[in-house]
Amino acid sequence: MLQQSPQSTSKSDSNMRLLIIEDDRESADYLVKAFREVGHIADLASDGEEGLALAESGDYDVLVIDRMLPKRDGLSVIGSLRDKGNRTPVLILSALGQVDDRIKGLRAGGDDYLPKPYAFAELLARVEVLSRRHGGPAEETSYRVGDLELDRLSHRVTRGGEELTLQPREFRLLEYLMKHAGQVVTRTMLLENVWDYHFDPQTNVIDVHISRLRGKIDKGFDRPLLHTIRGAGYMIRDGLR
Repeated sequence: MLQQSPQSTSKSDSNMRLLIIEDDRESADYLVKAFREVGHIADLASDGEEGLALAESGDYDVLVIDRMLPKRDGLSVIGSLRDKGNRTPVLILSALGQVDDRIKGLRAGGDDYLPKPYAFAELLARVEVLSRRHGGPAEETSYRVGDLELDRLSHRVTRGGEELTLQPREFRLLEYLMKHAGQVVTRTMLLENVWDYHFDPQTNVIDVHISRLRGKIDKGFDRPLLHTIRGAGYMIRDGLR
């Protein structure tokens, strides 16, 4: 069980790819939703055999594995991965929280062990530490395009020194665009990385948010930074006409 909702955590570094192997459907769905809300990509397996197959075939930054699983227990999954040379960091979740249980999990090849119940904020922090420790790419903490600045840690956006107020989705949209400054960002890229849709909902949700964002970052300034690239997508770039 979780002790804390994802809404009470701060936005974390984005673009980690996680595999959650958890057979309790309610807990699994909650974890997937919580990780996605803070910007990560989360896949799910509901038993040990499925989890092992996904872990072997996917390129994951961290595996979050429940210890007690159907078809194949979590420690067996970890042992098989390690025997095959897979060194993806593993965080073990388990209702078995005694010292001997934790030692057994770590000796089986786990990198960290978190007993249930736990707070999502702690789980998130531990996953991020594992990713960084095992060579995960360092994330920029701020972006700048012309006189537009975005600070991911303080969740602050300014242009020309003037602070702008953005809604959470607008902030995430701007962050993604600025991360890819000077590049065309397609509708599909935005749907998958900002809205977490892997299909086109056939709505104007992107157009609406782009319009609102443009009104906040460009209105009243001499030169626009956010541009529509006809037939392709959108781009943030300083000095583009």
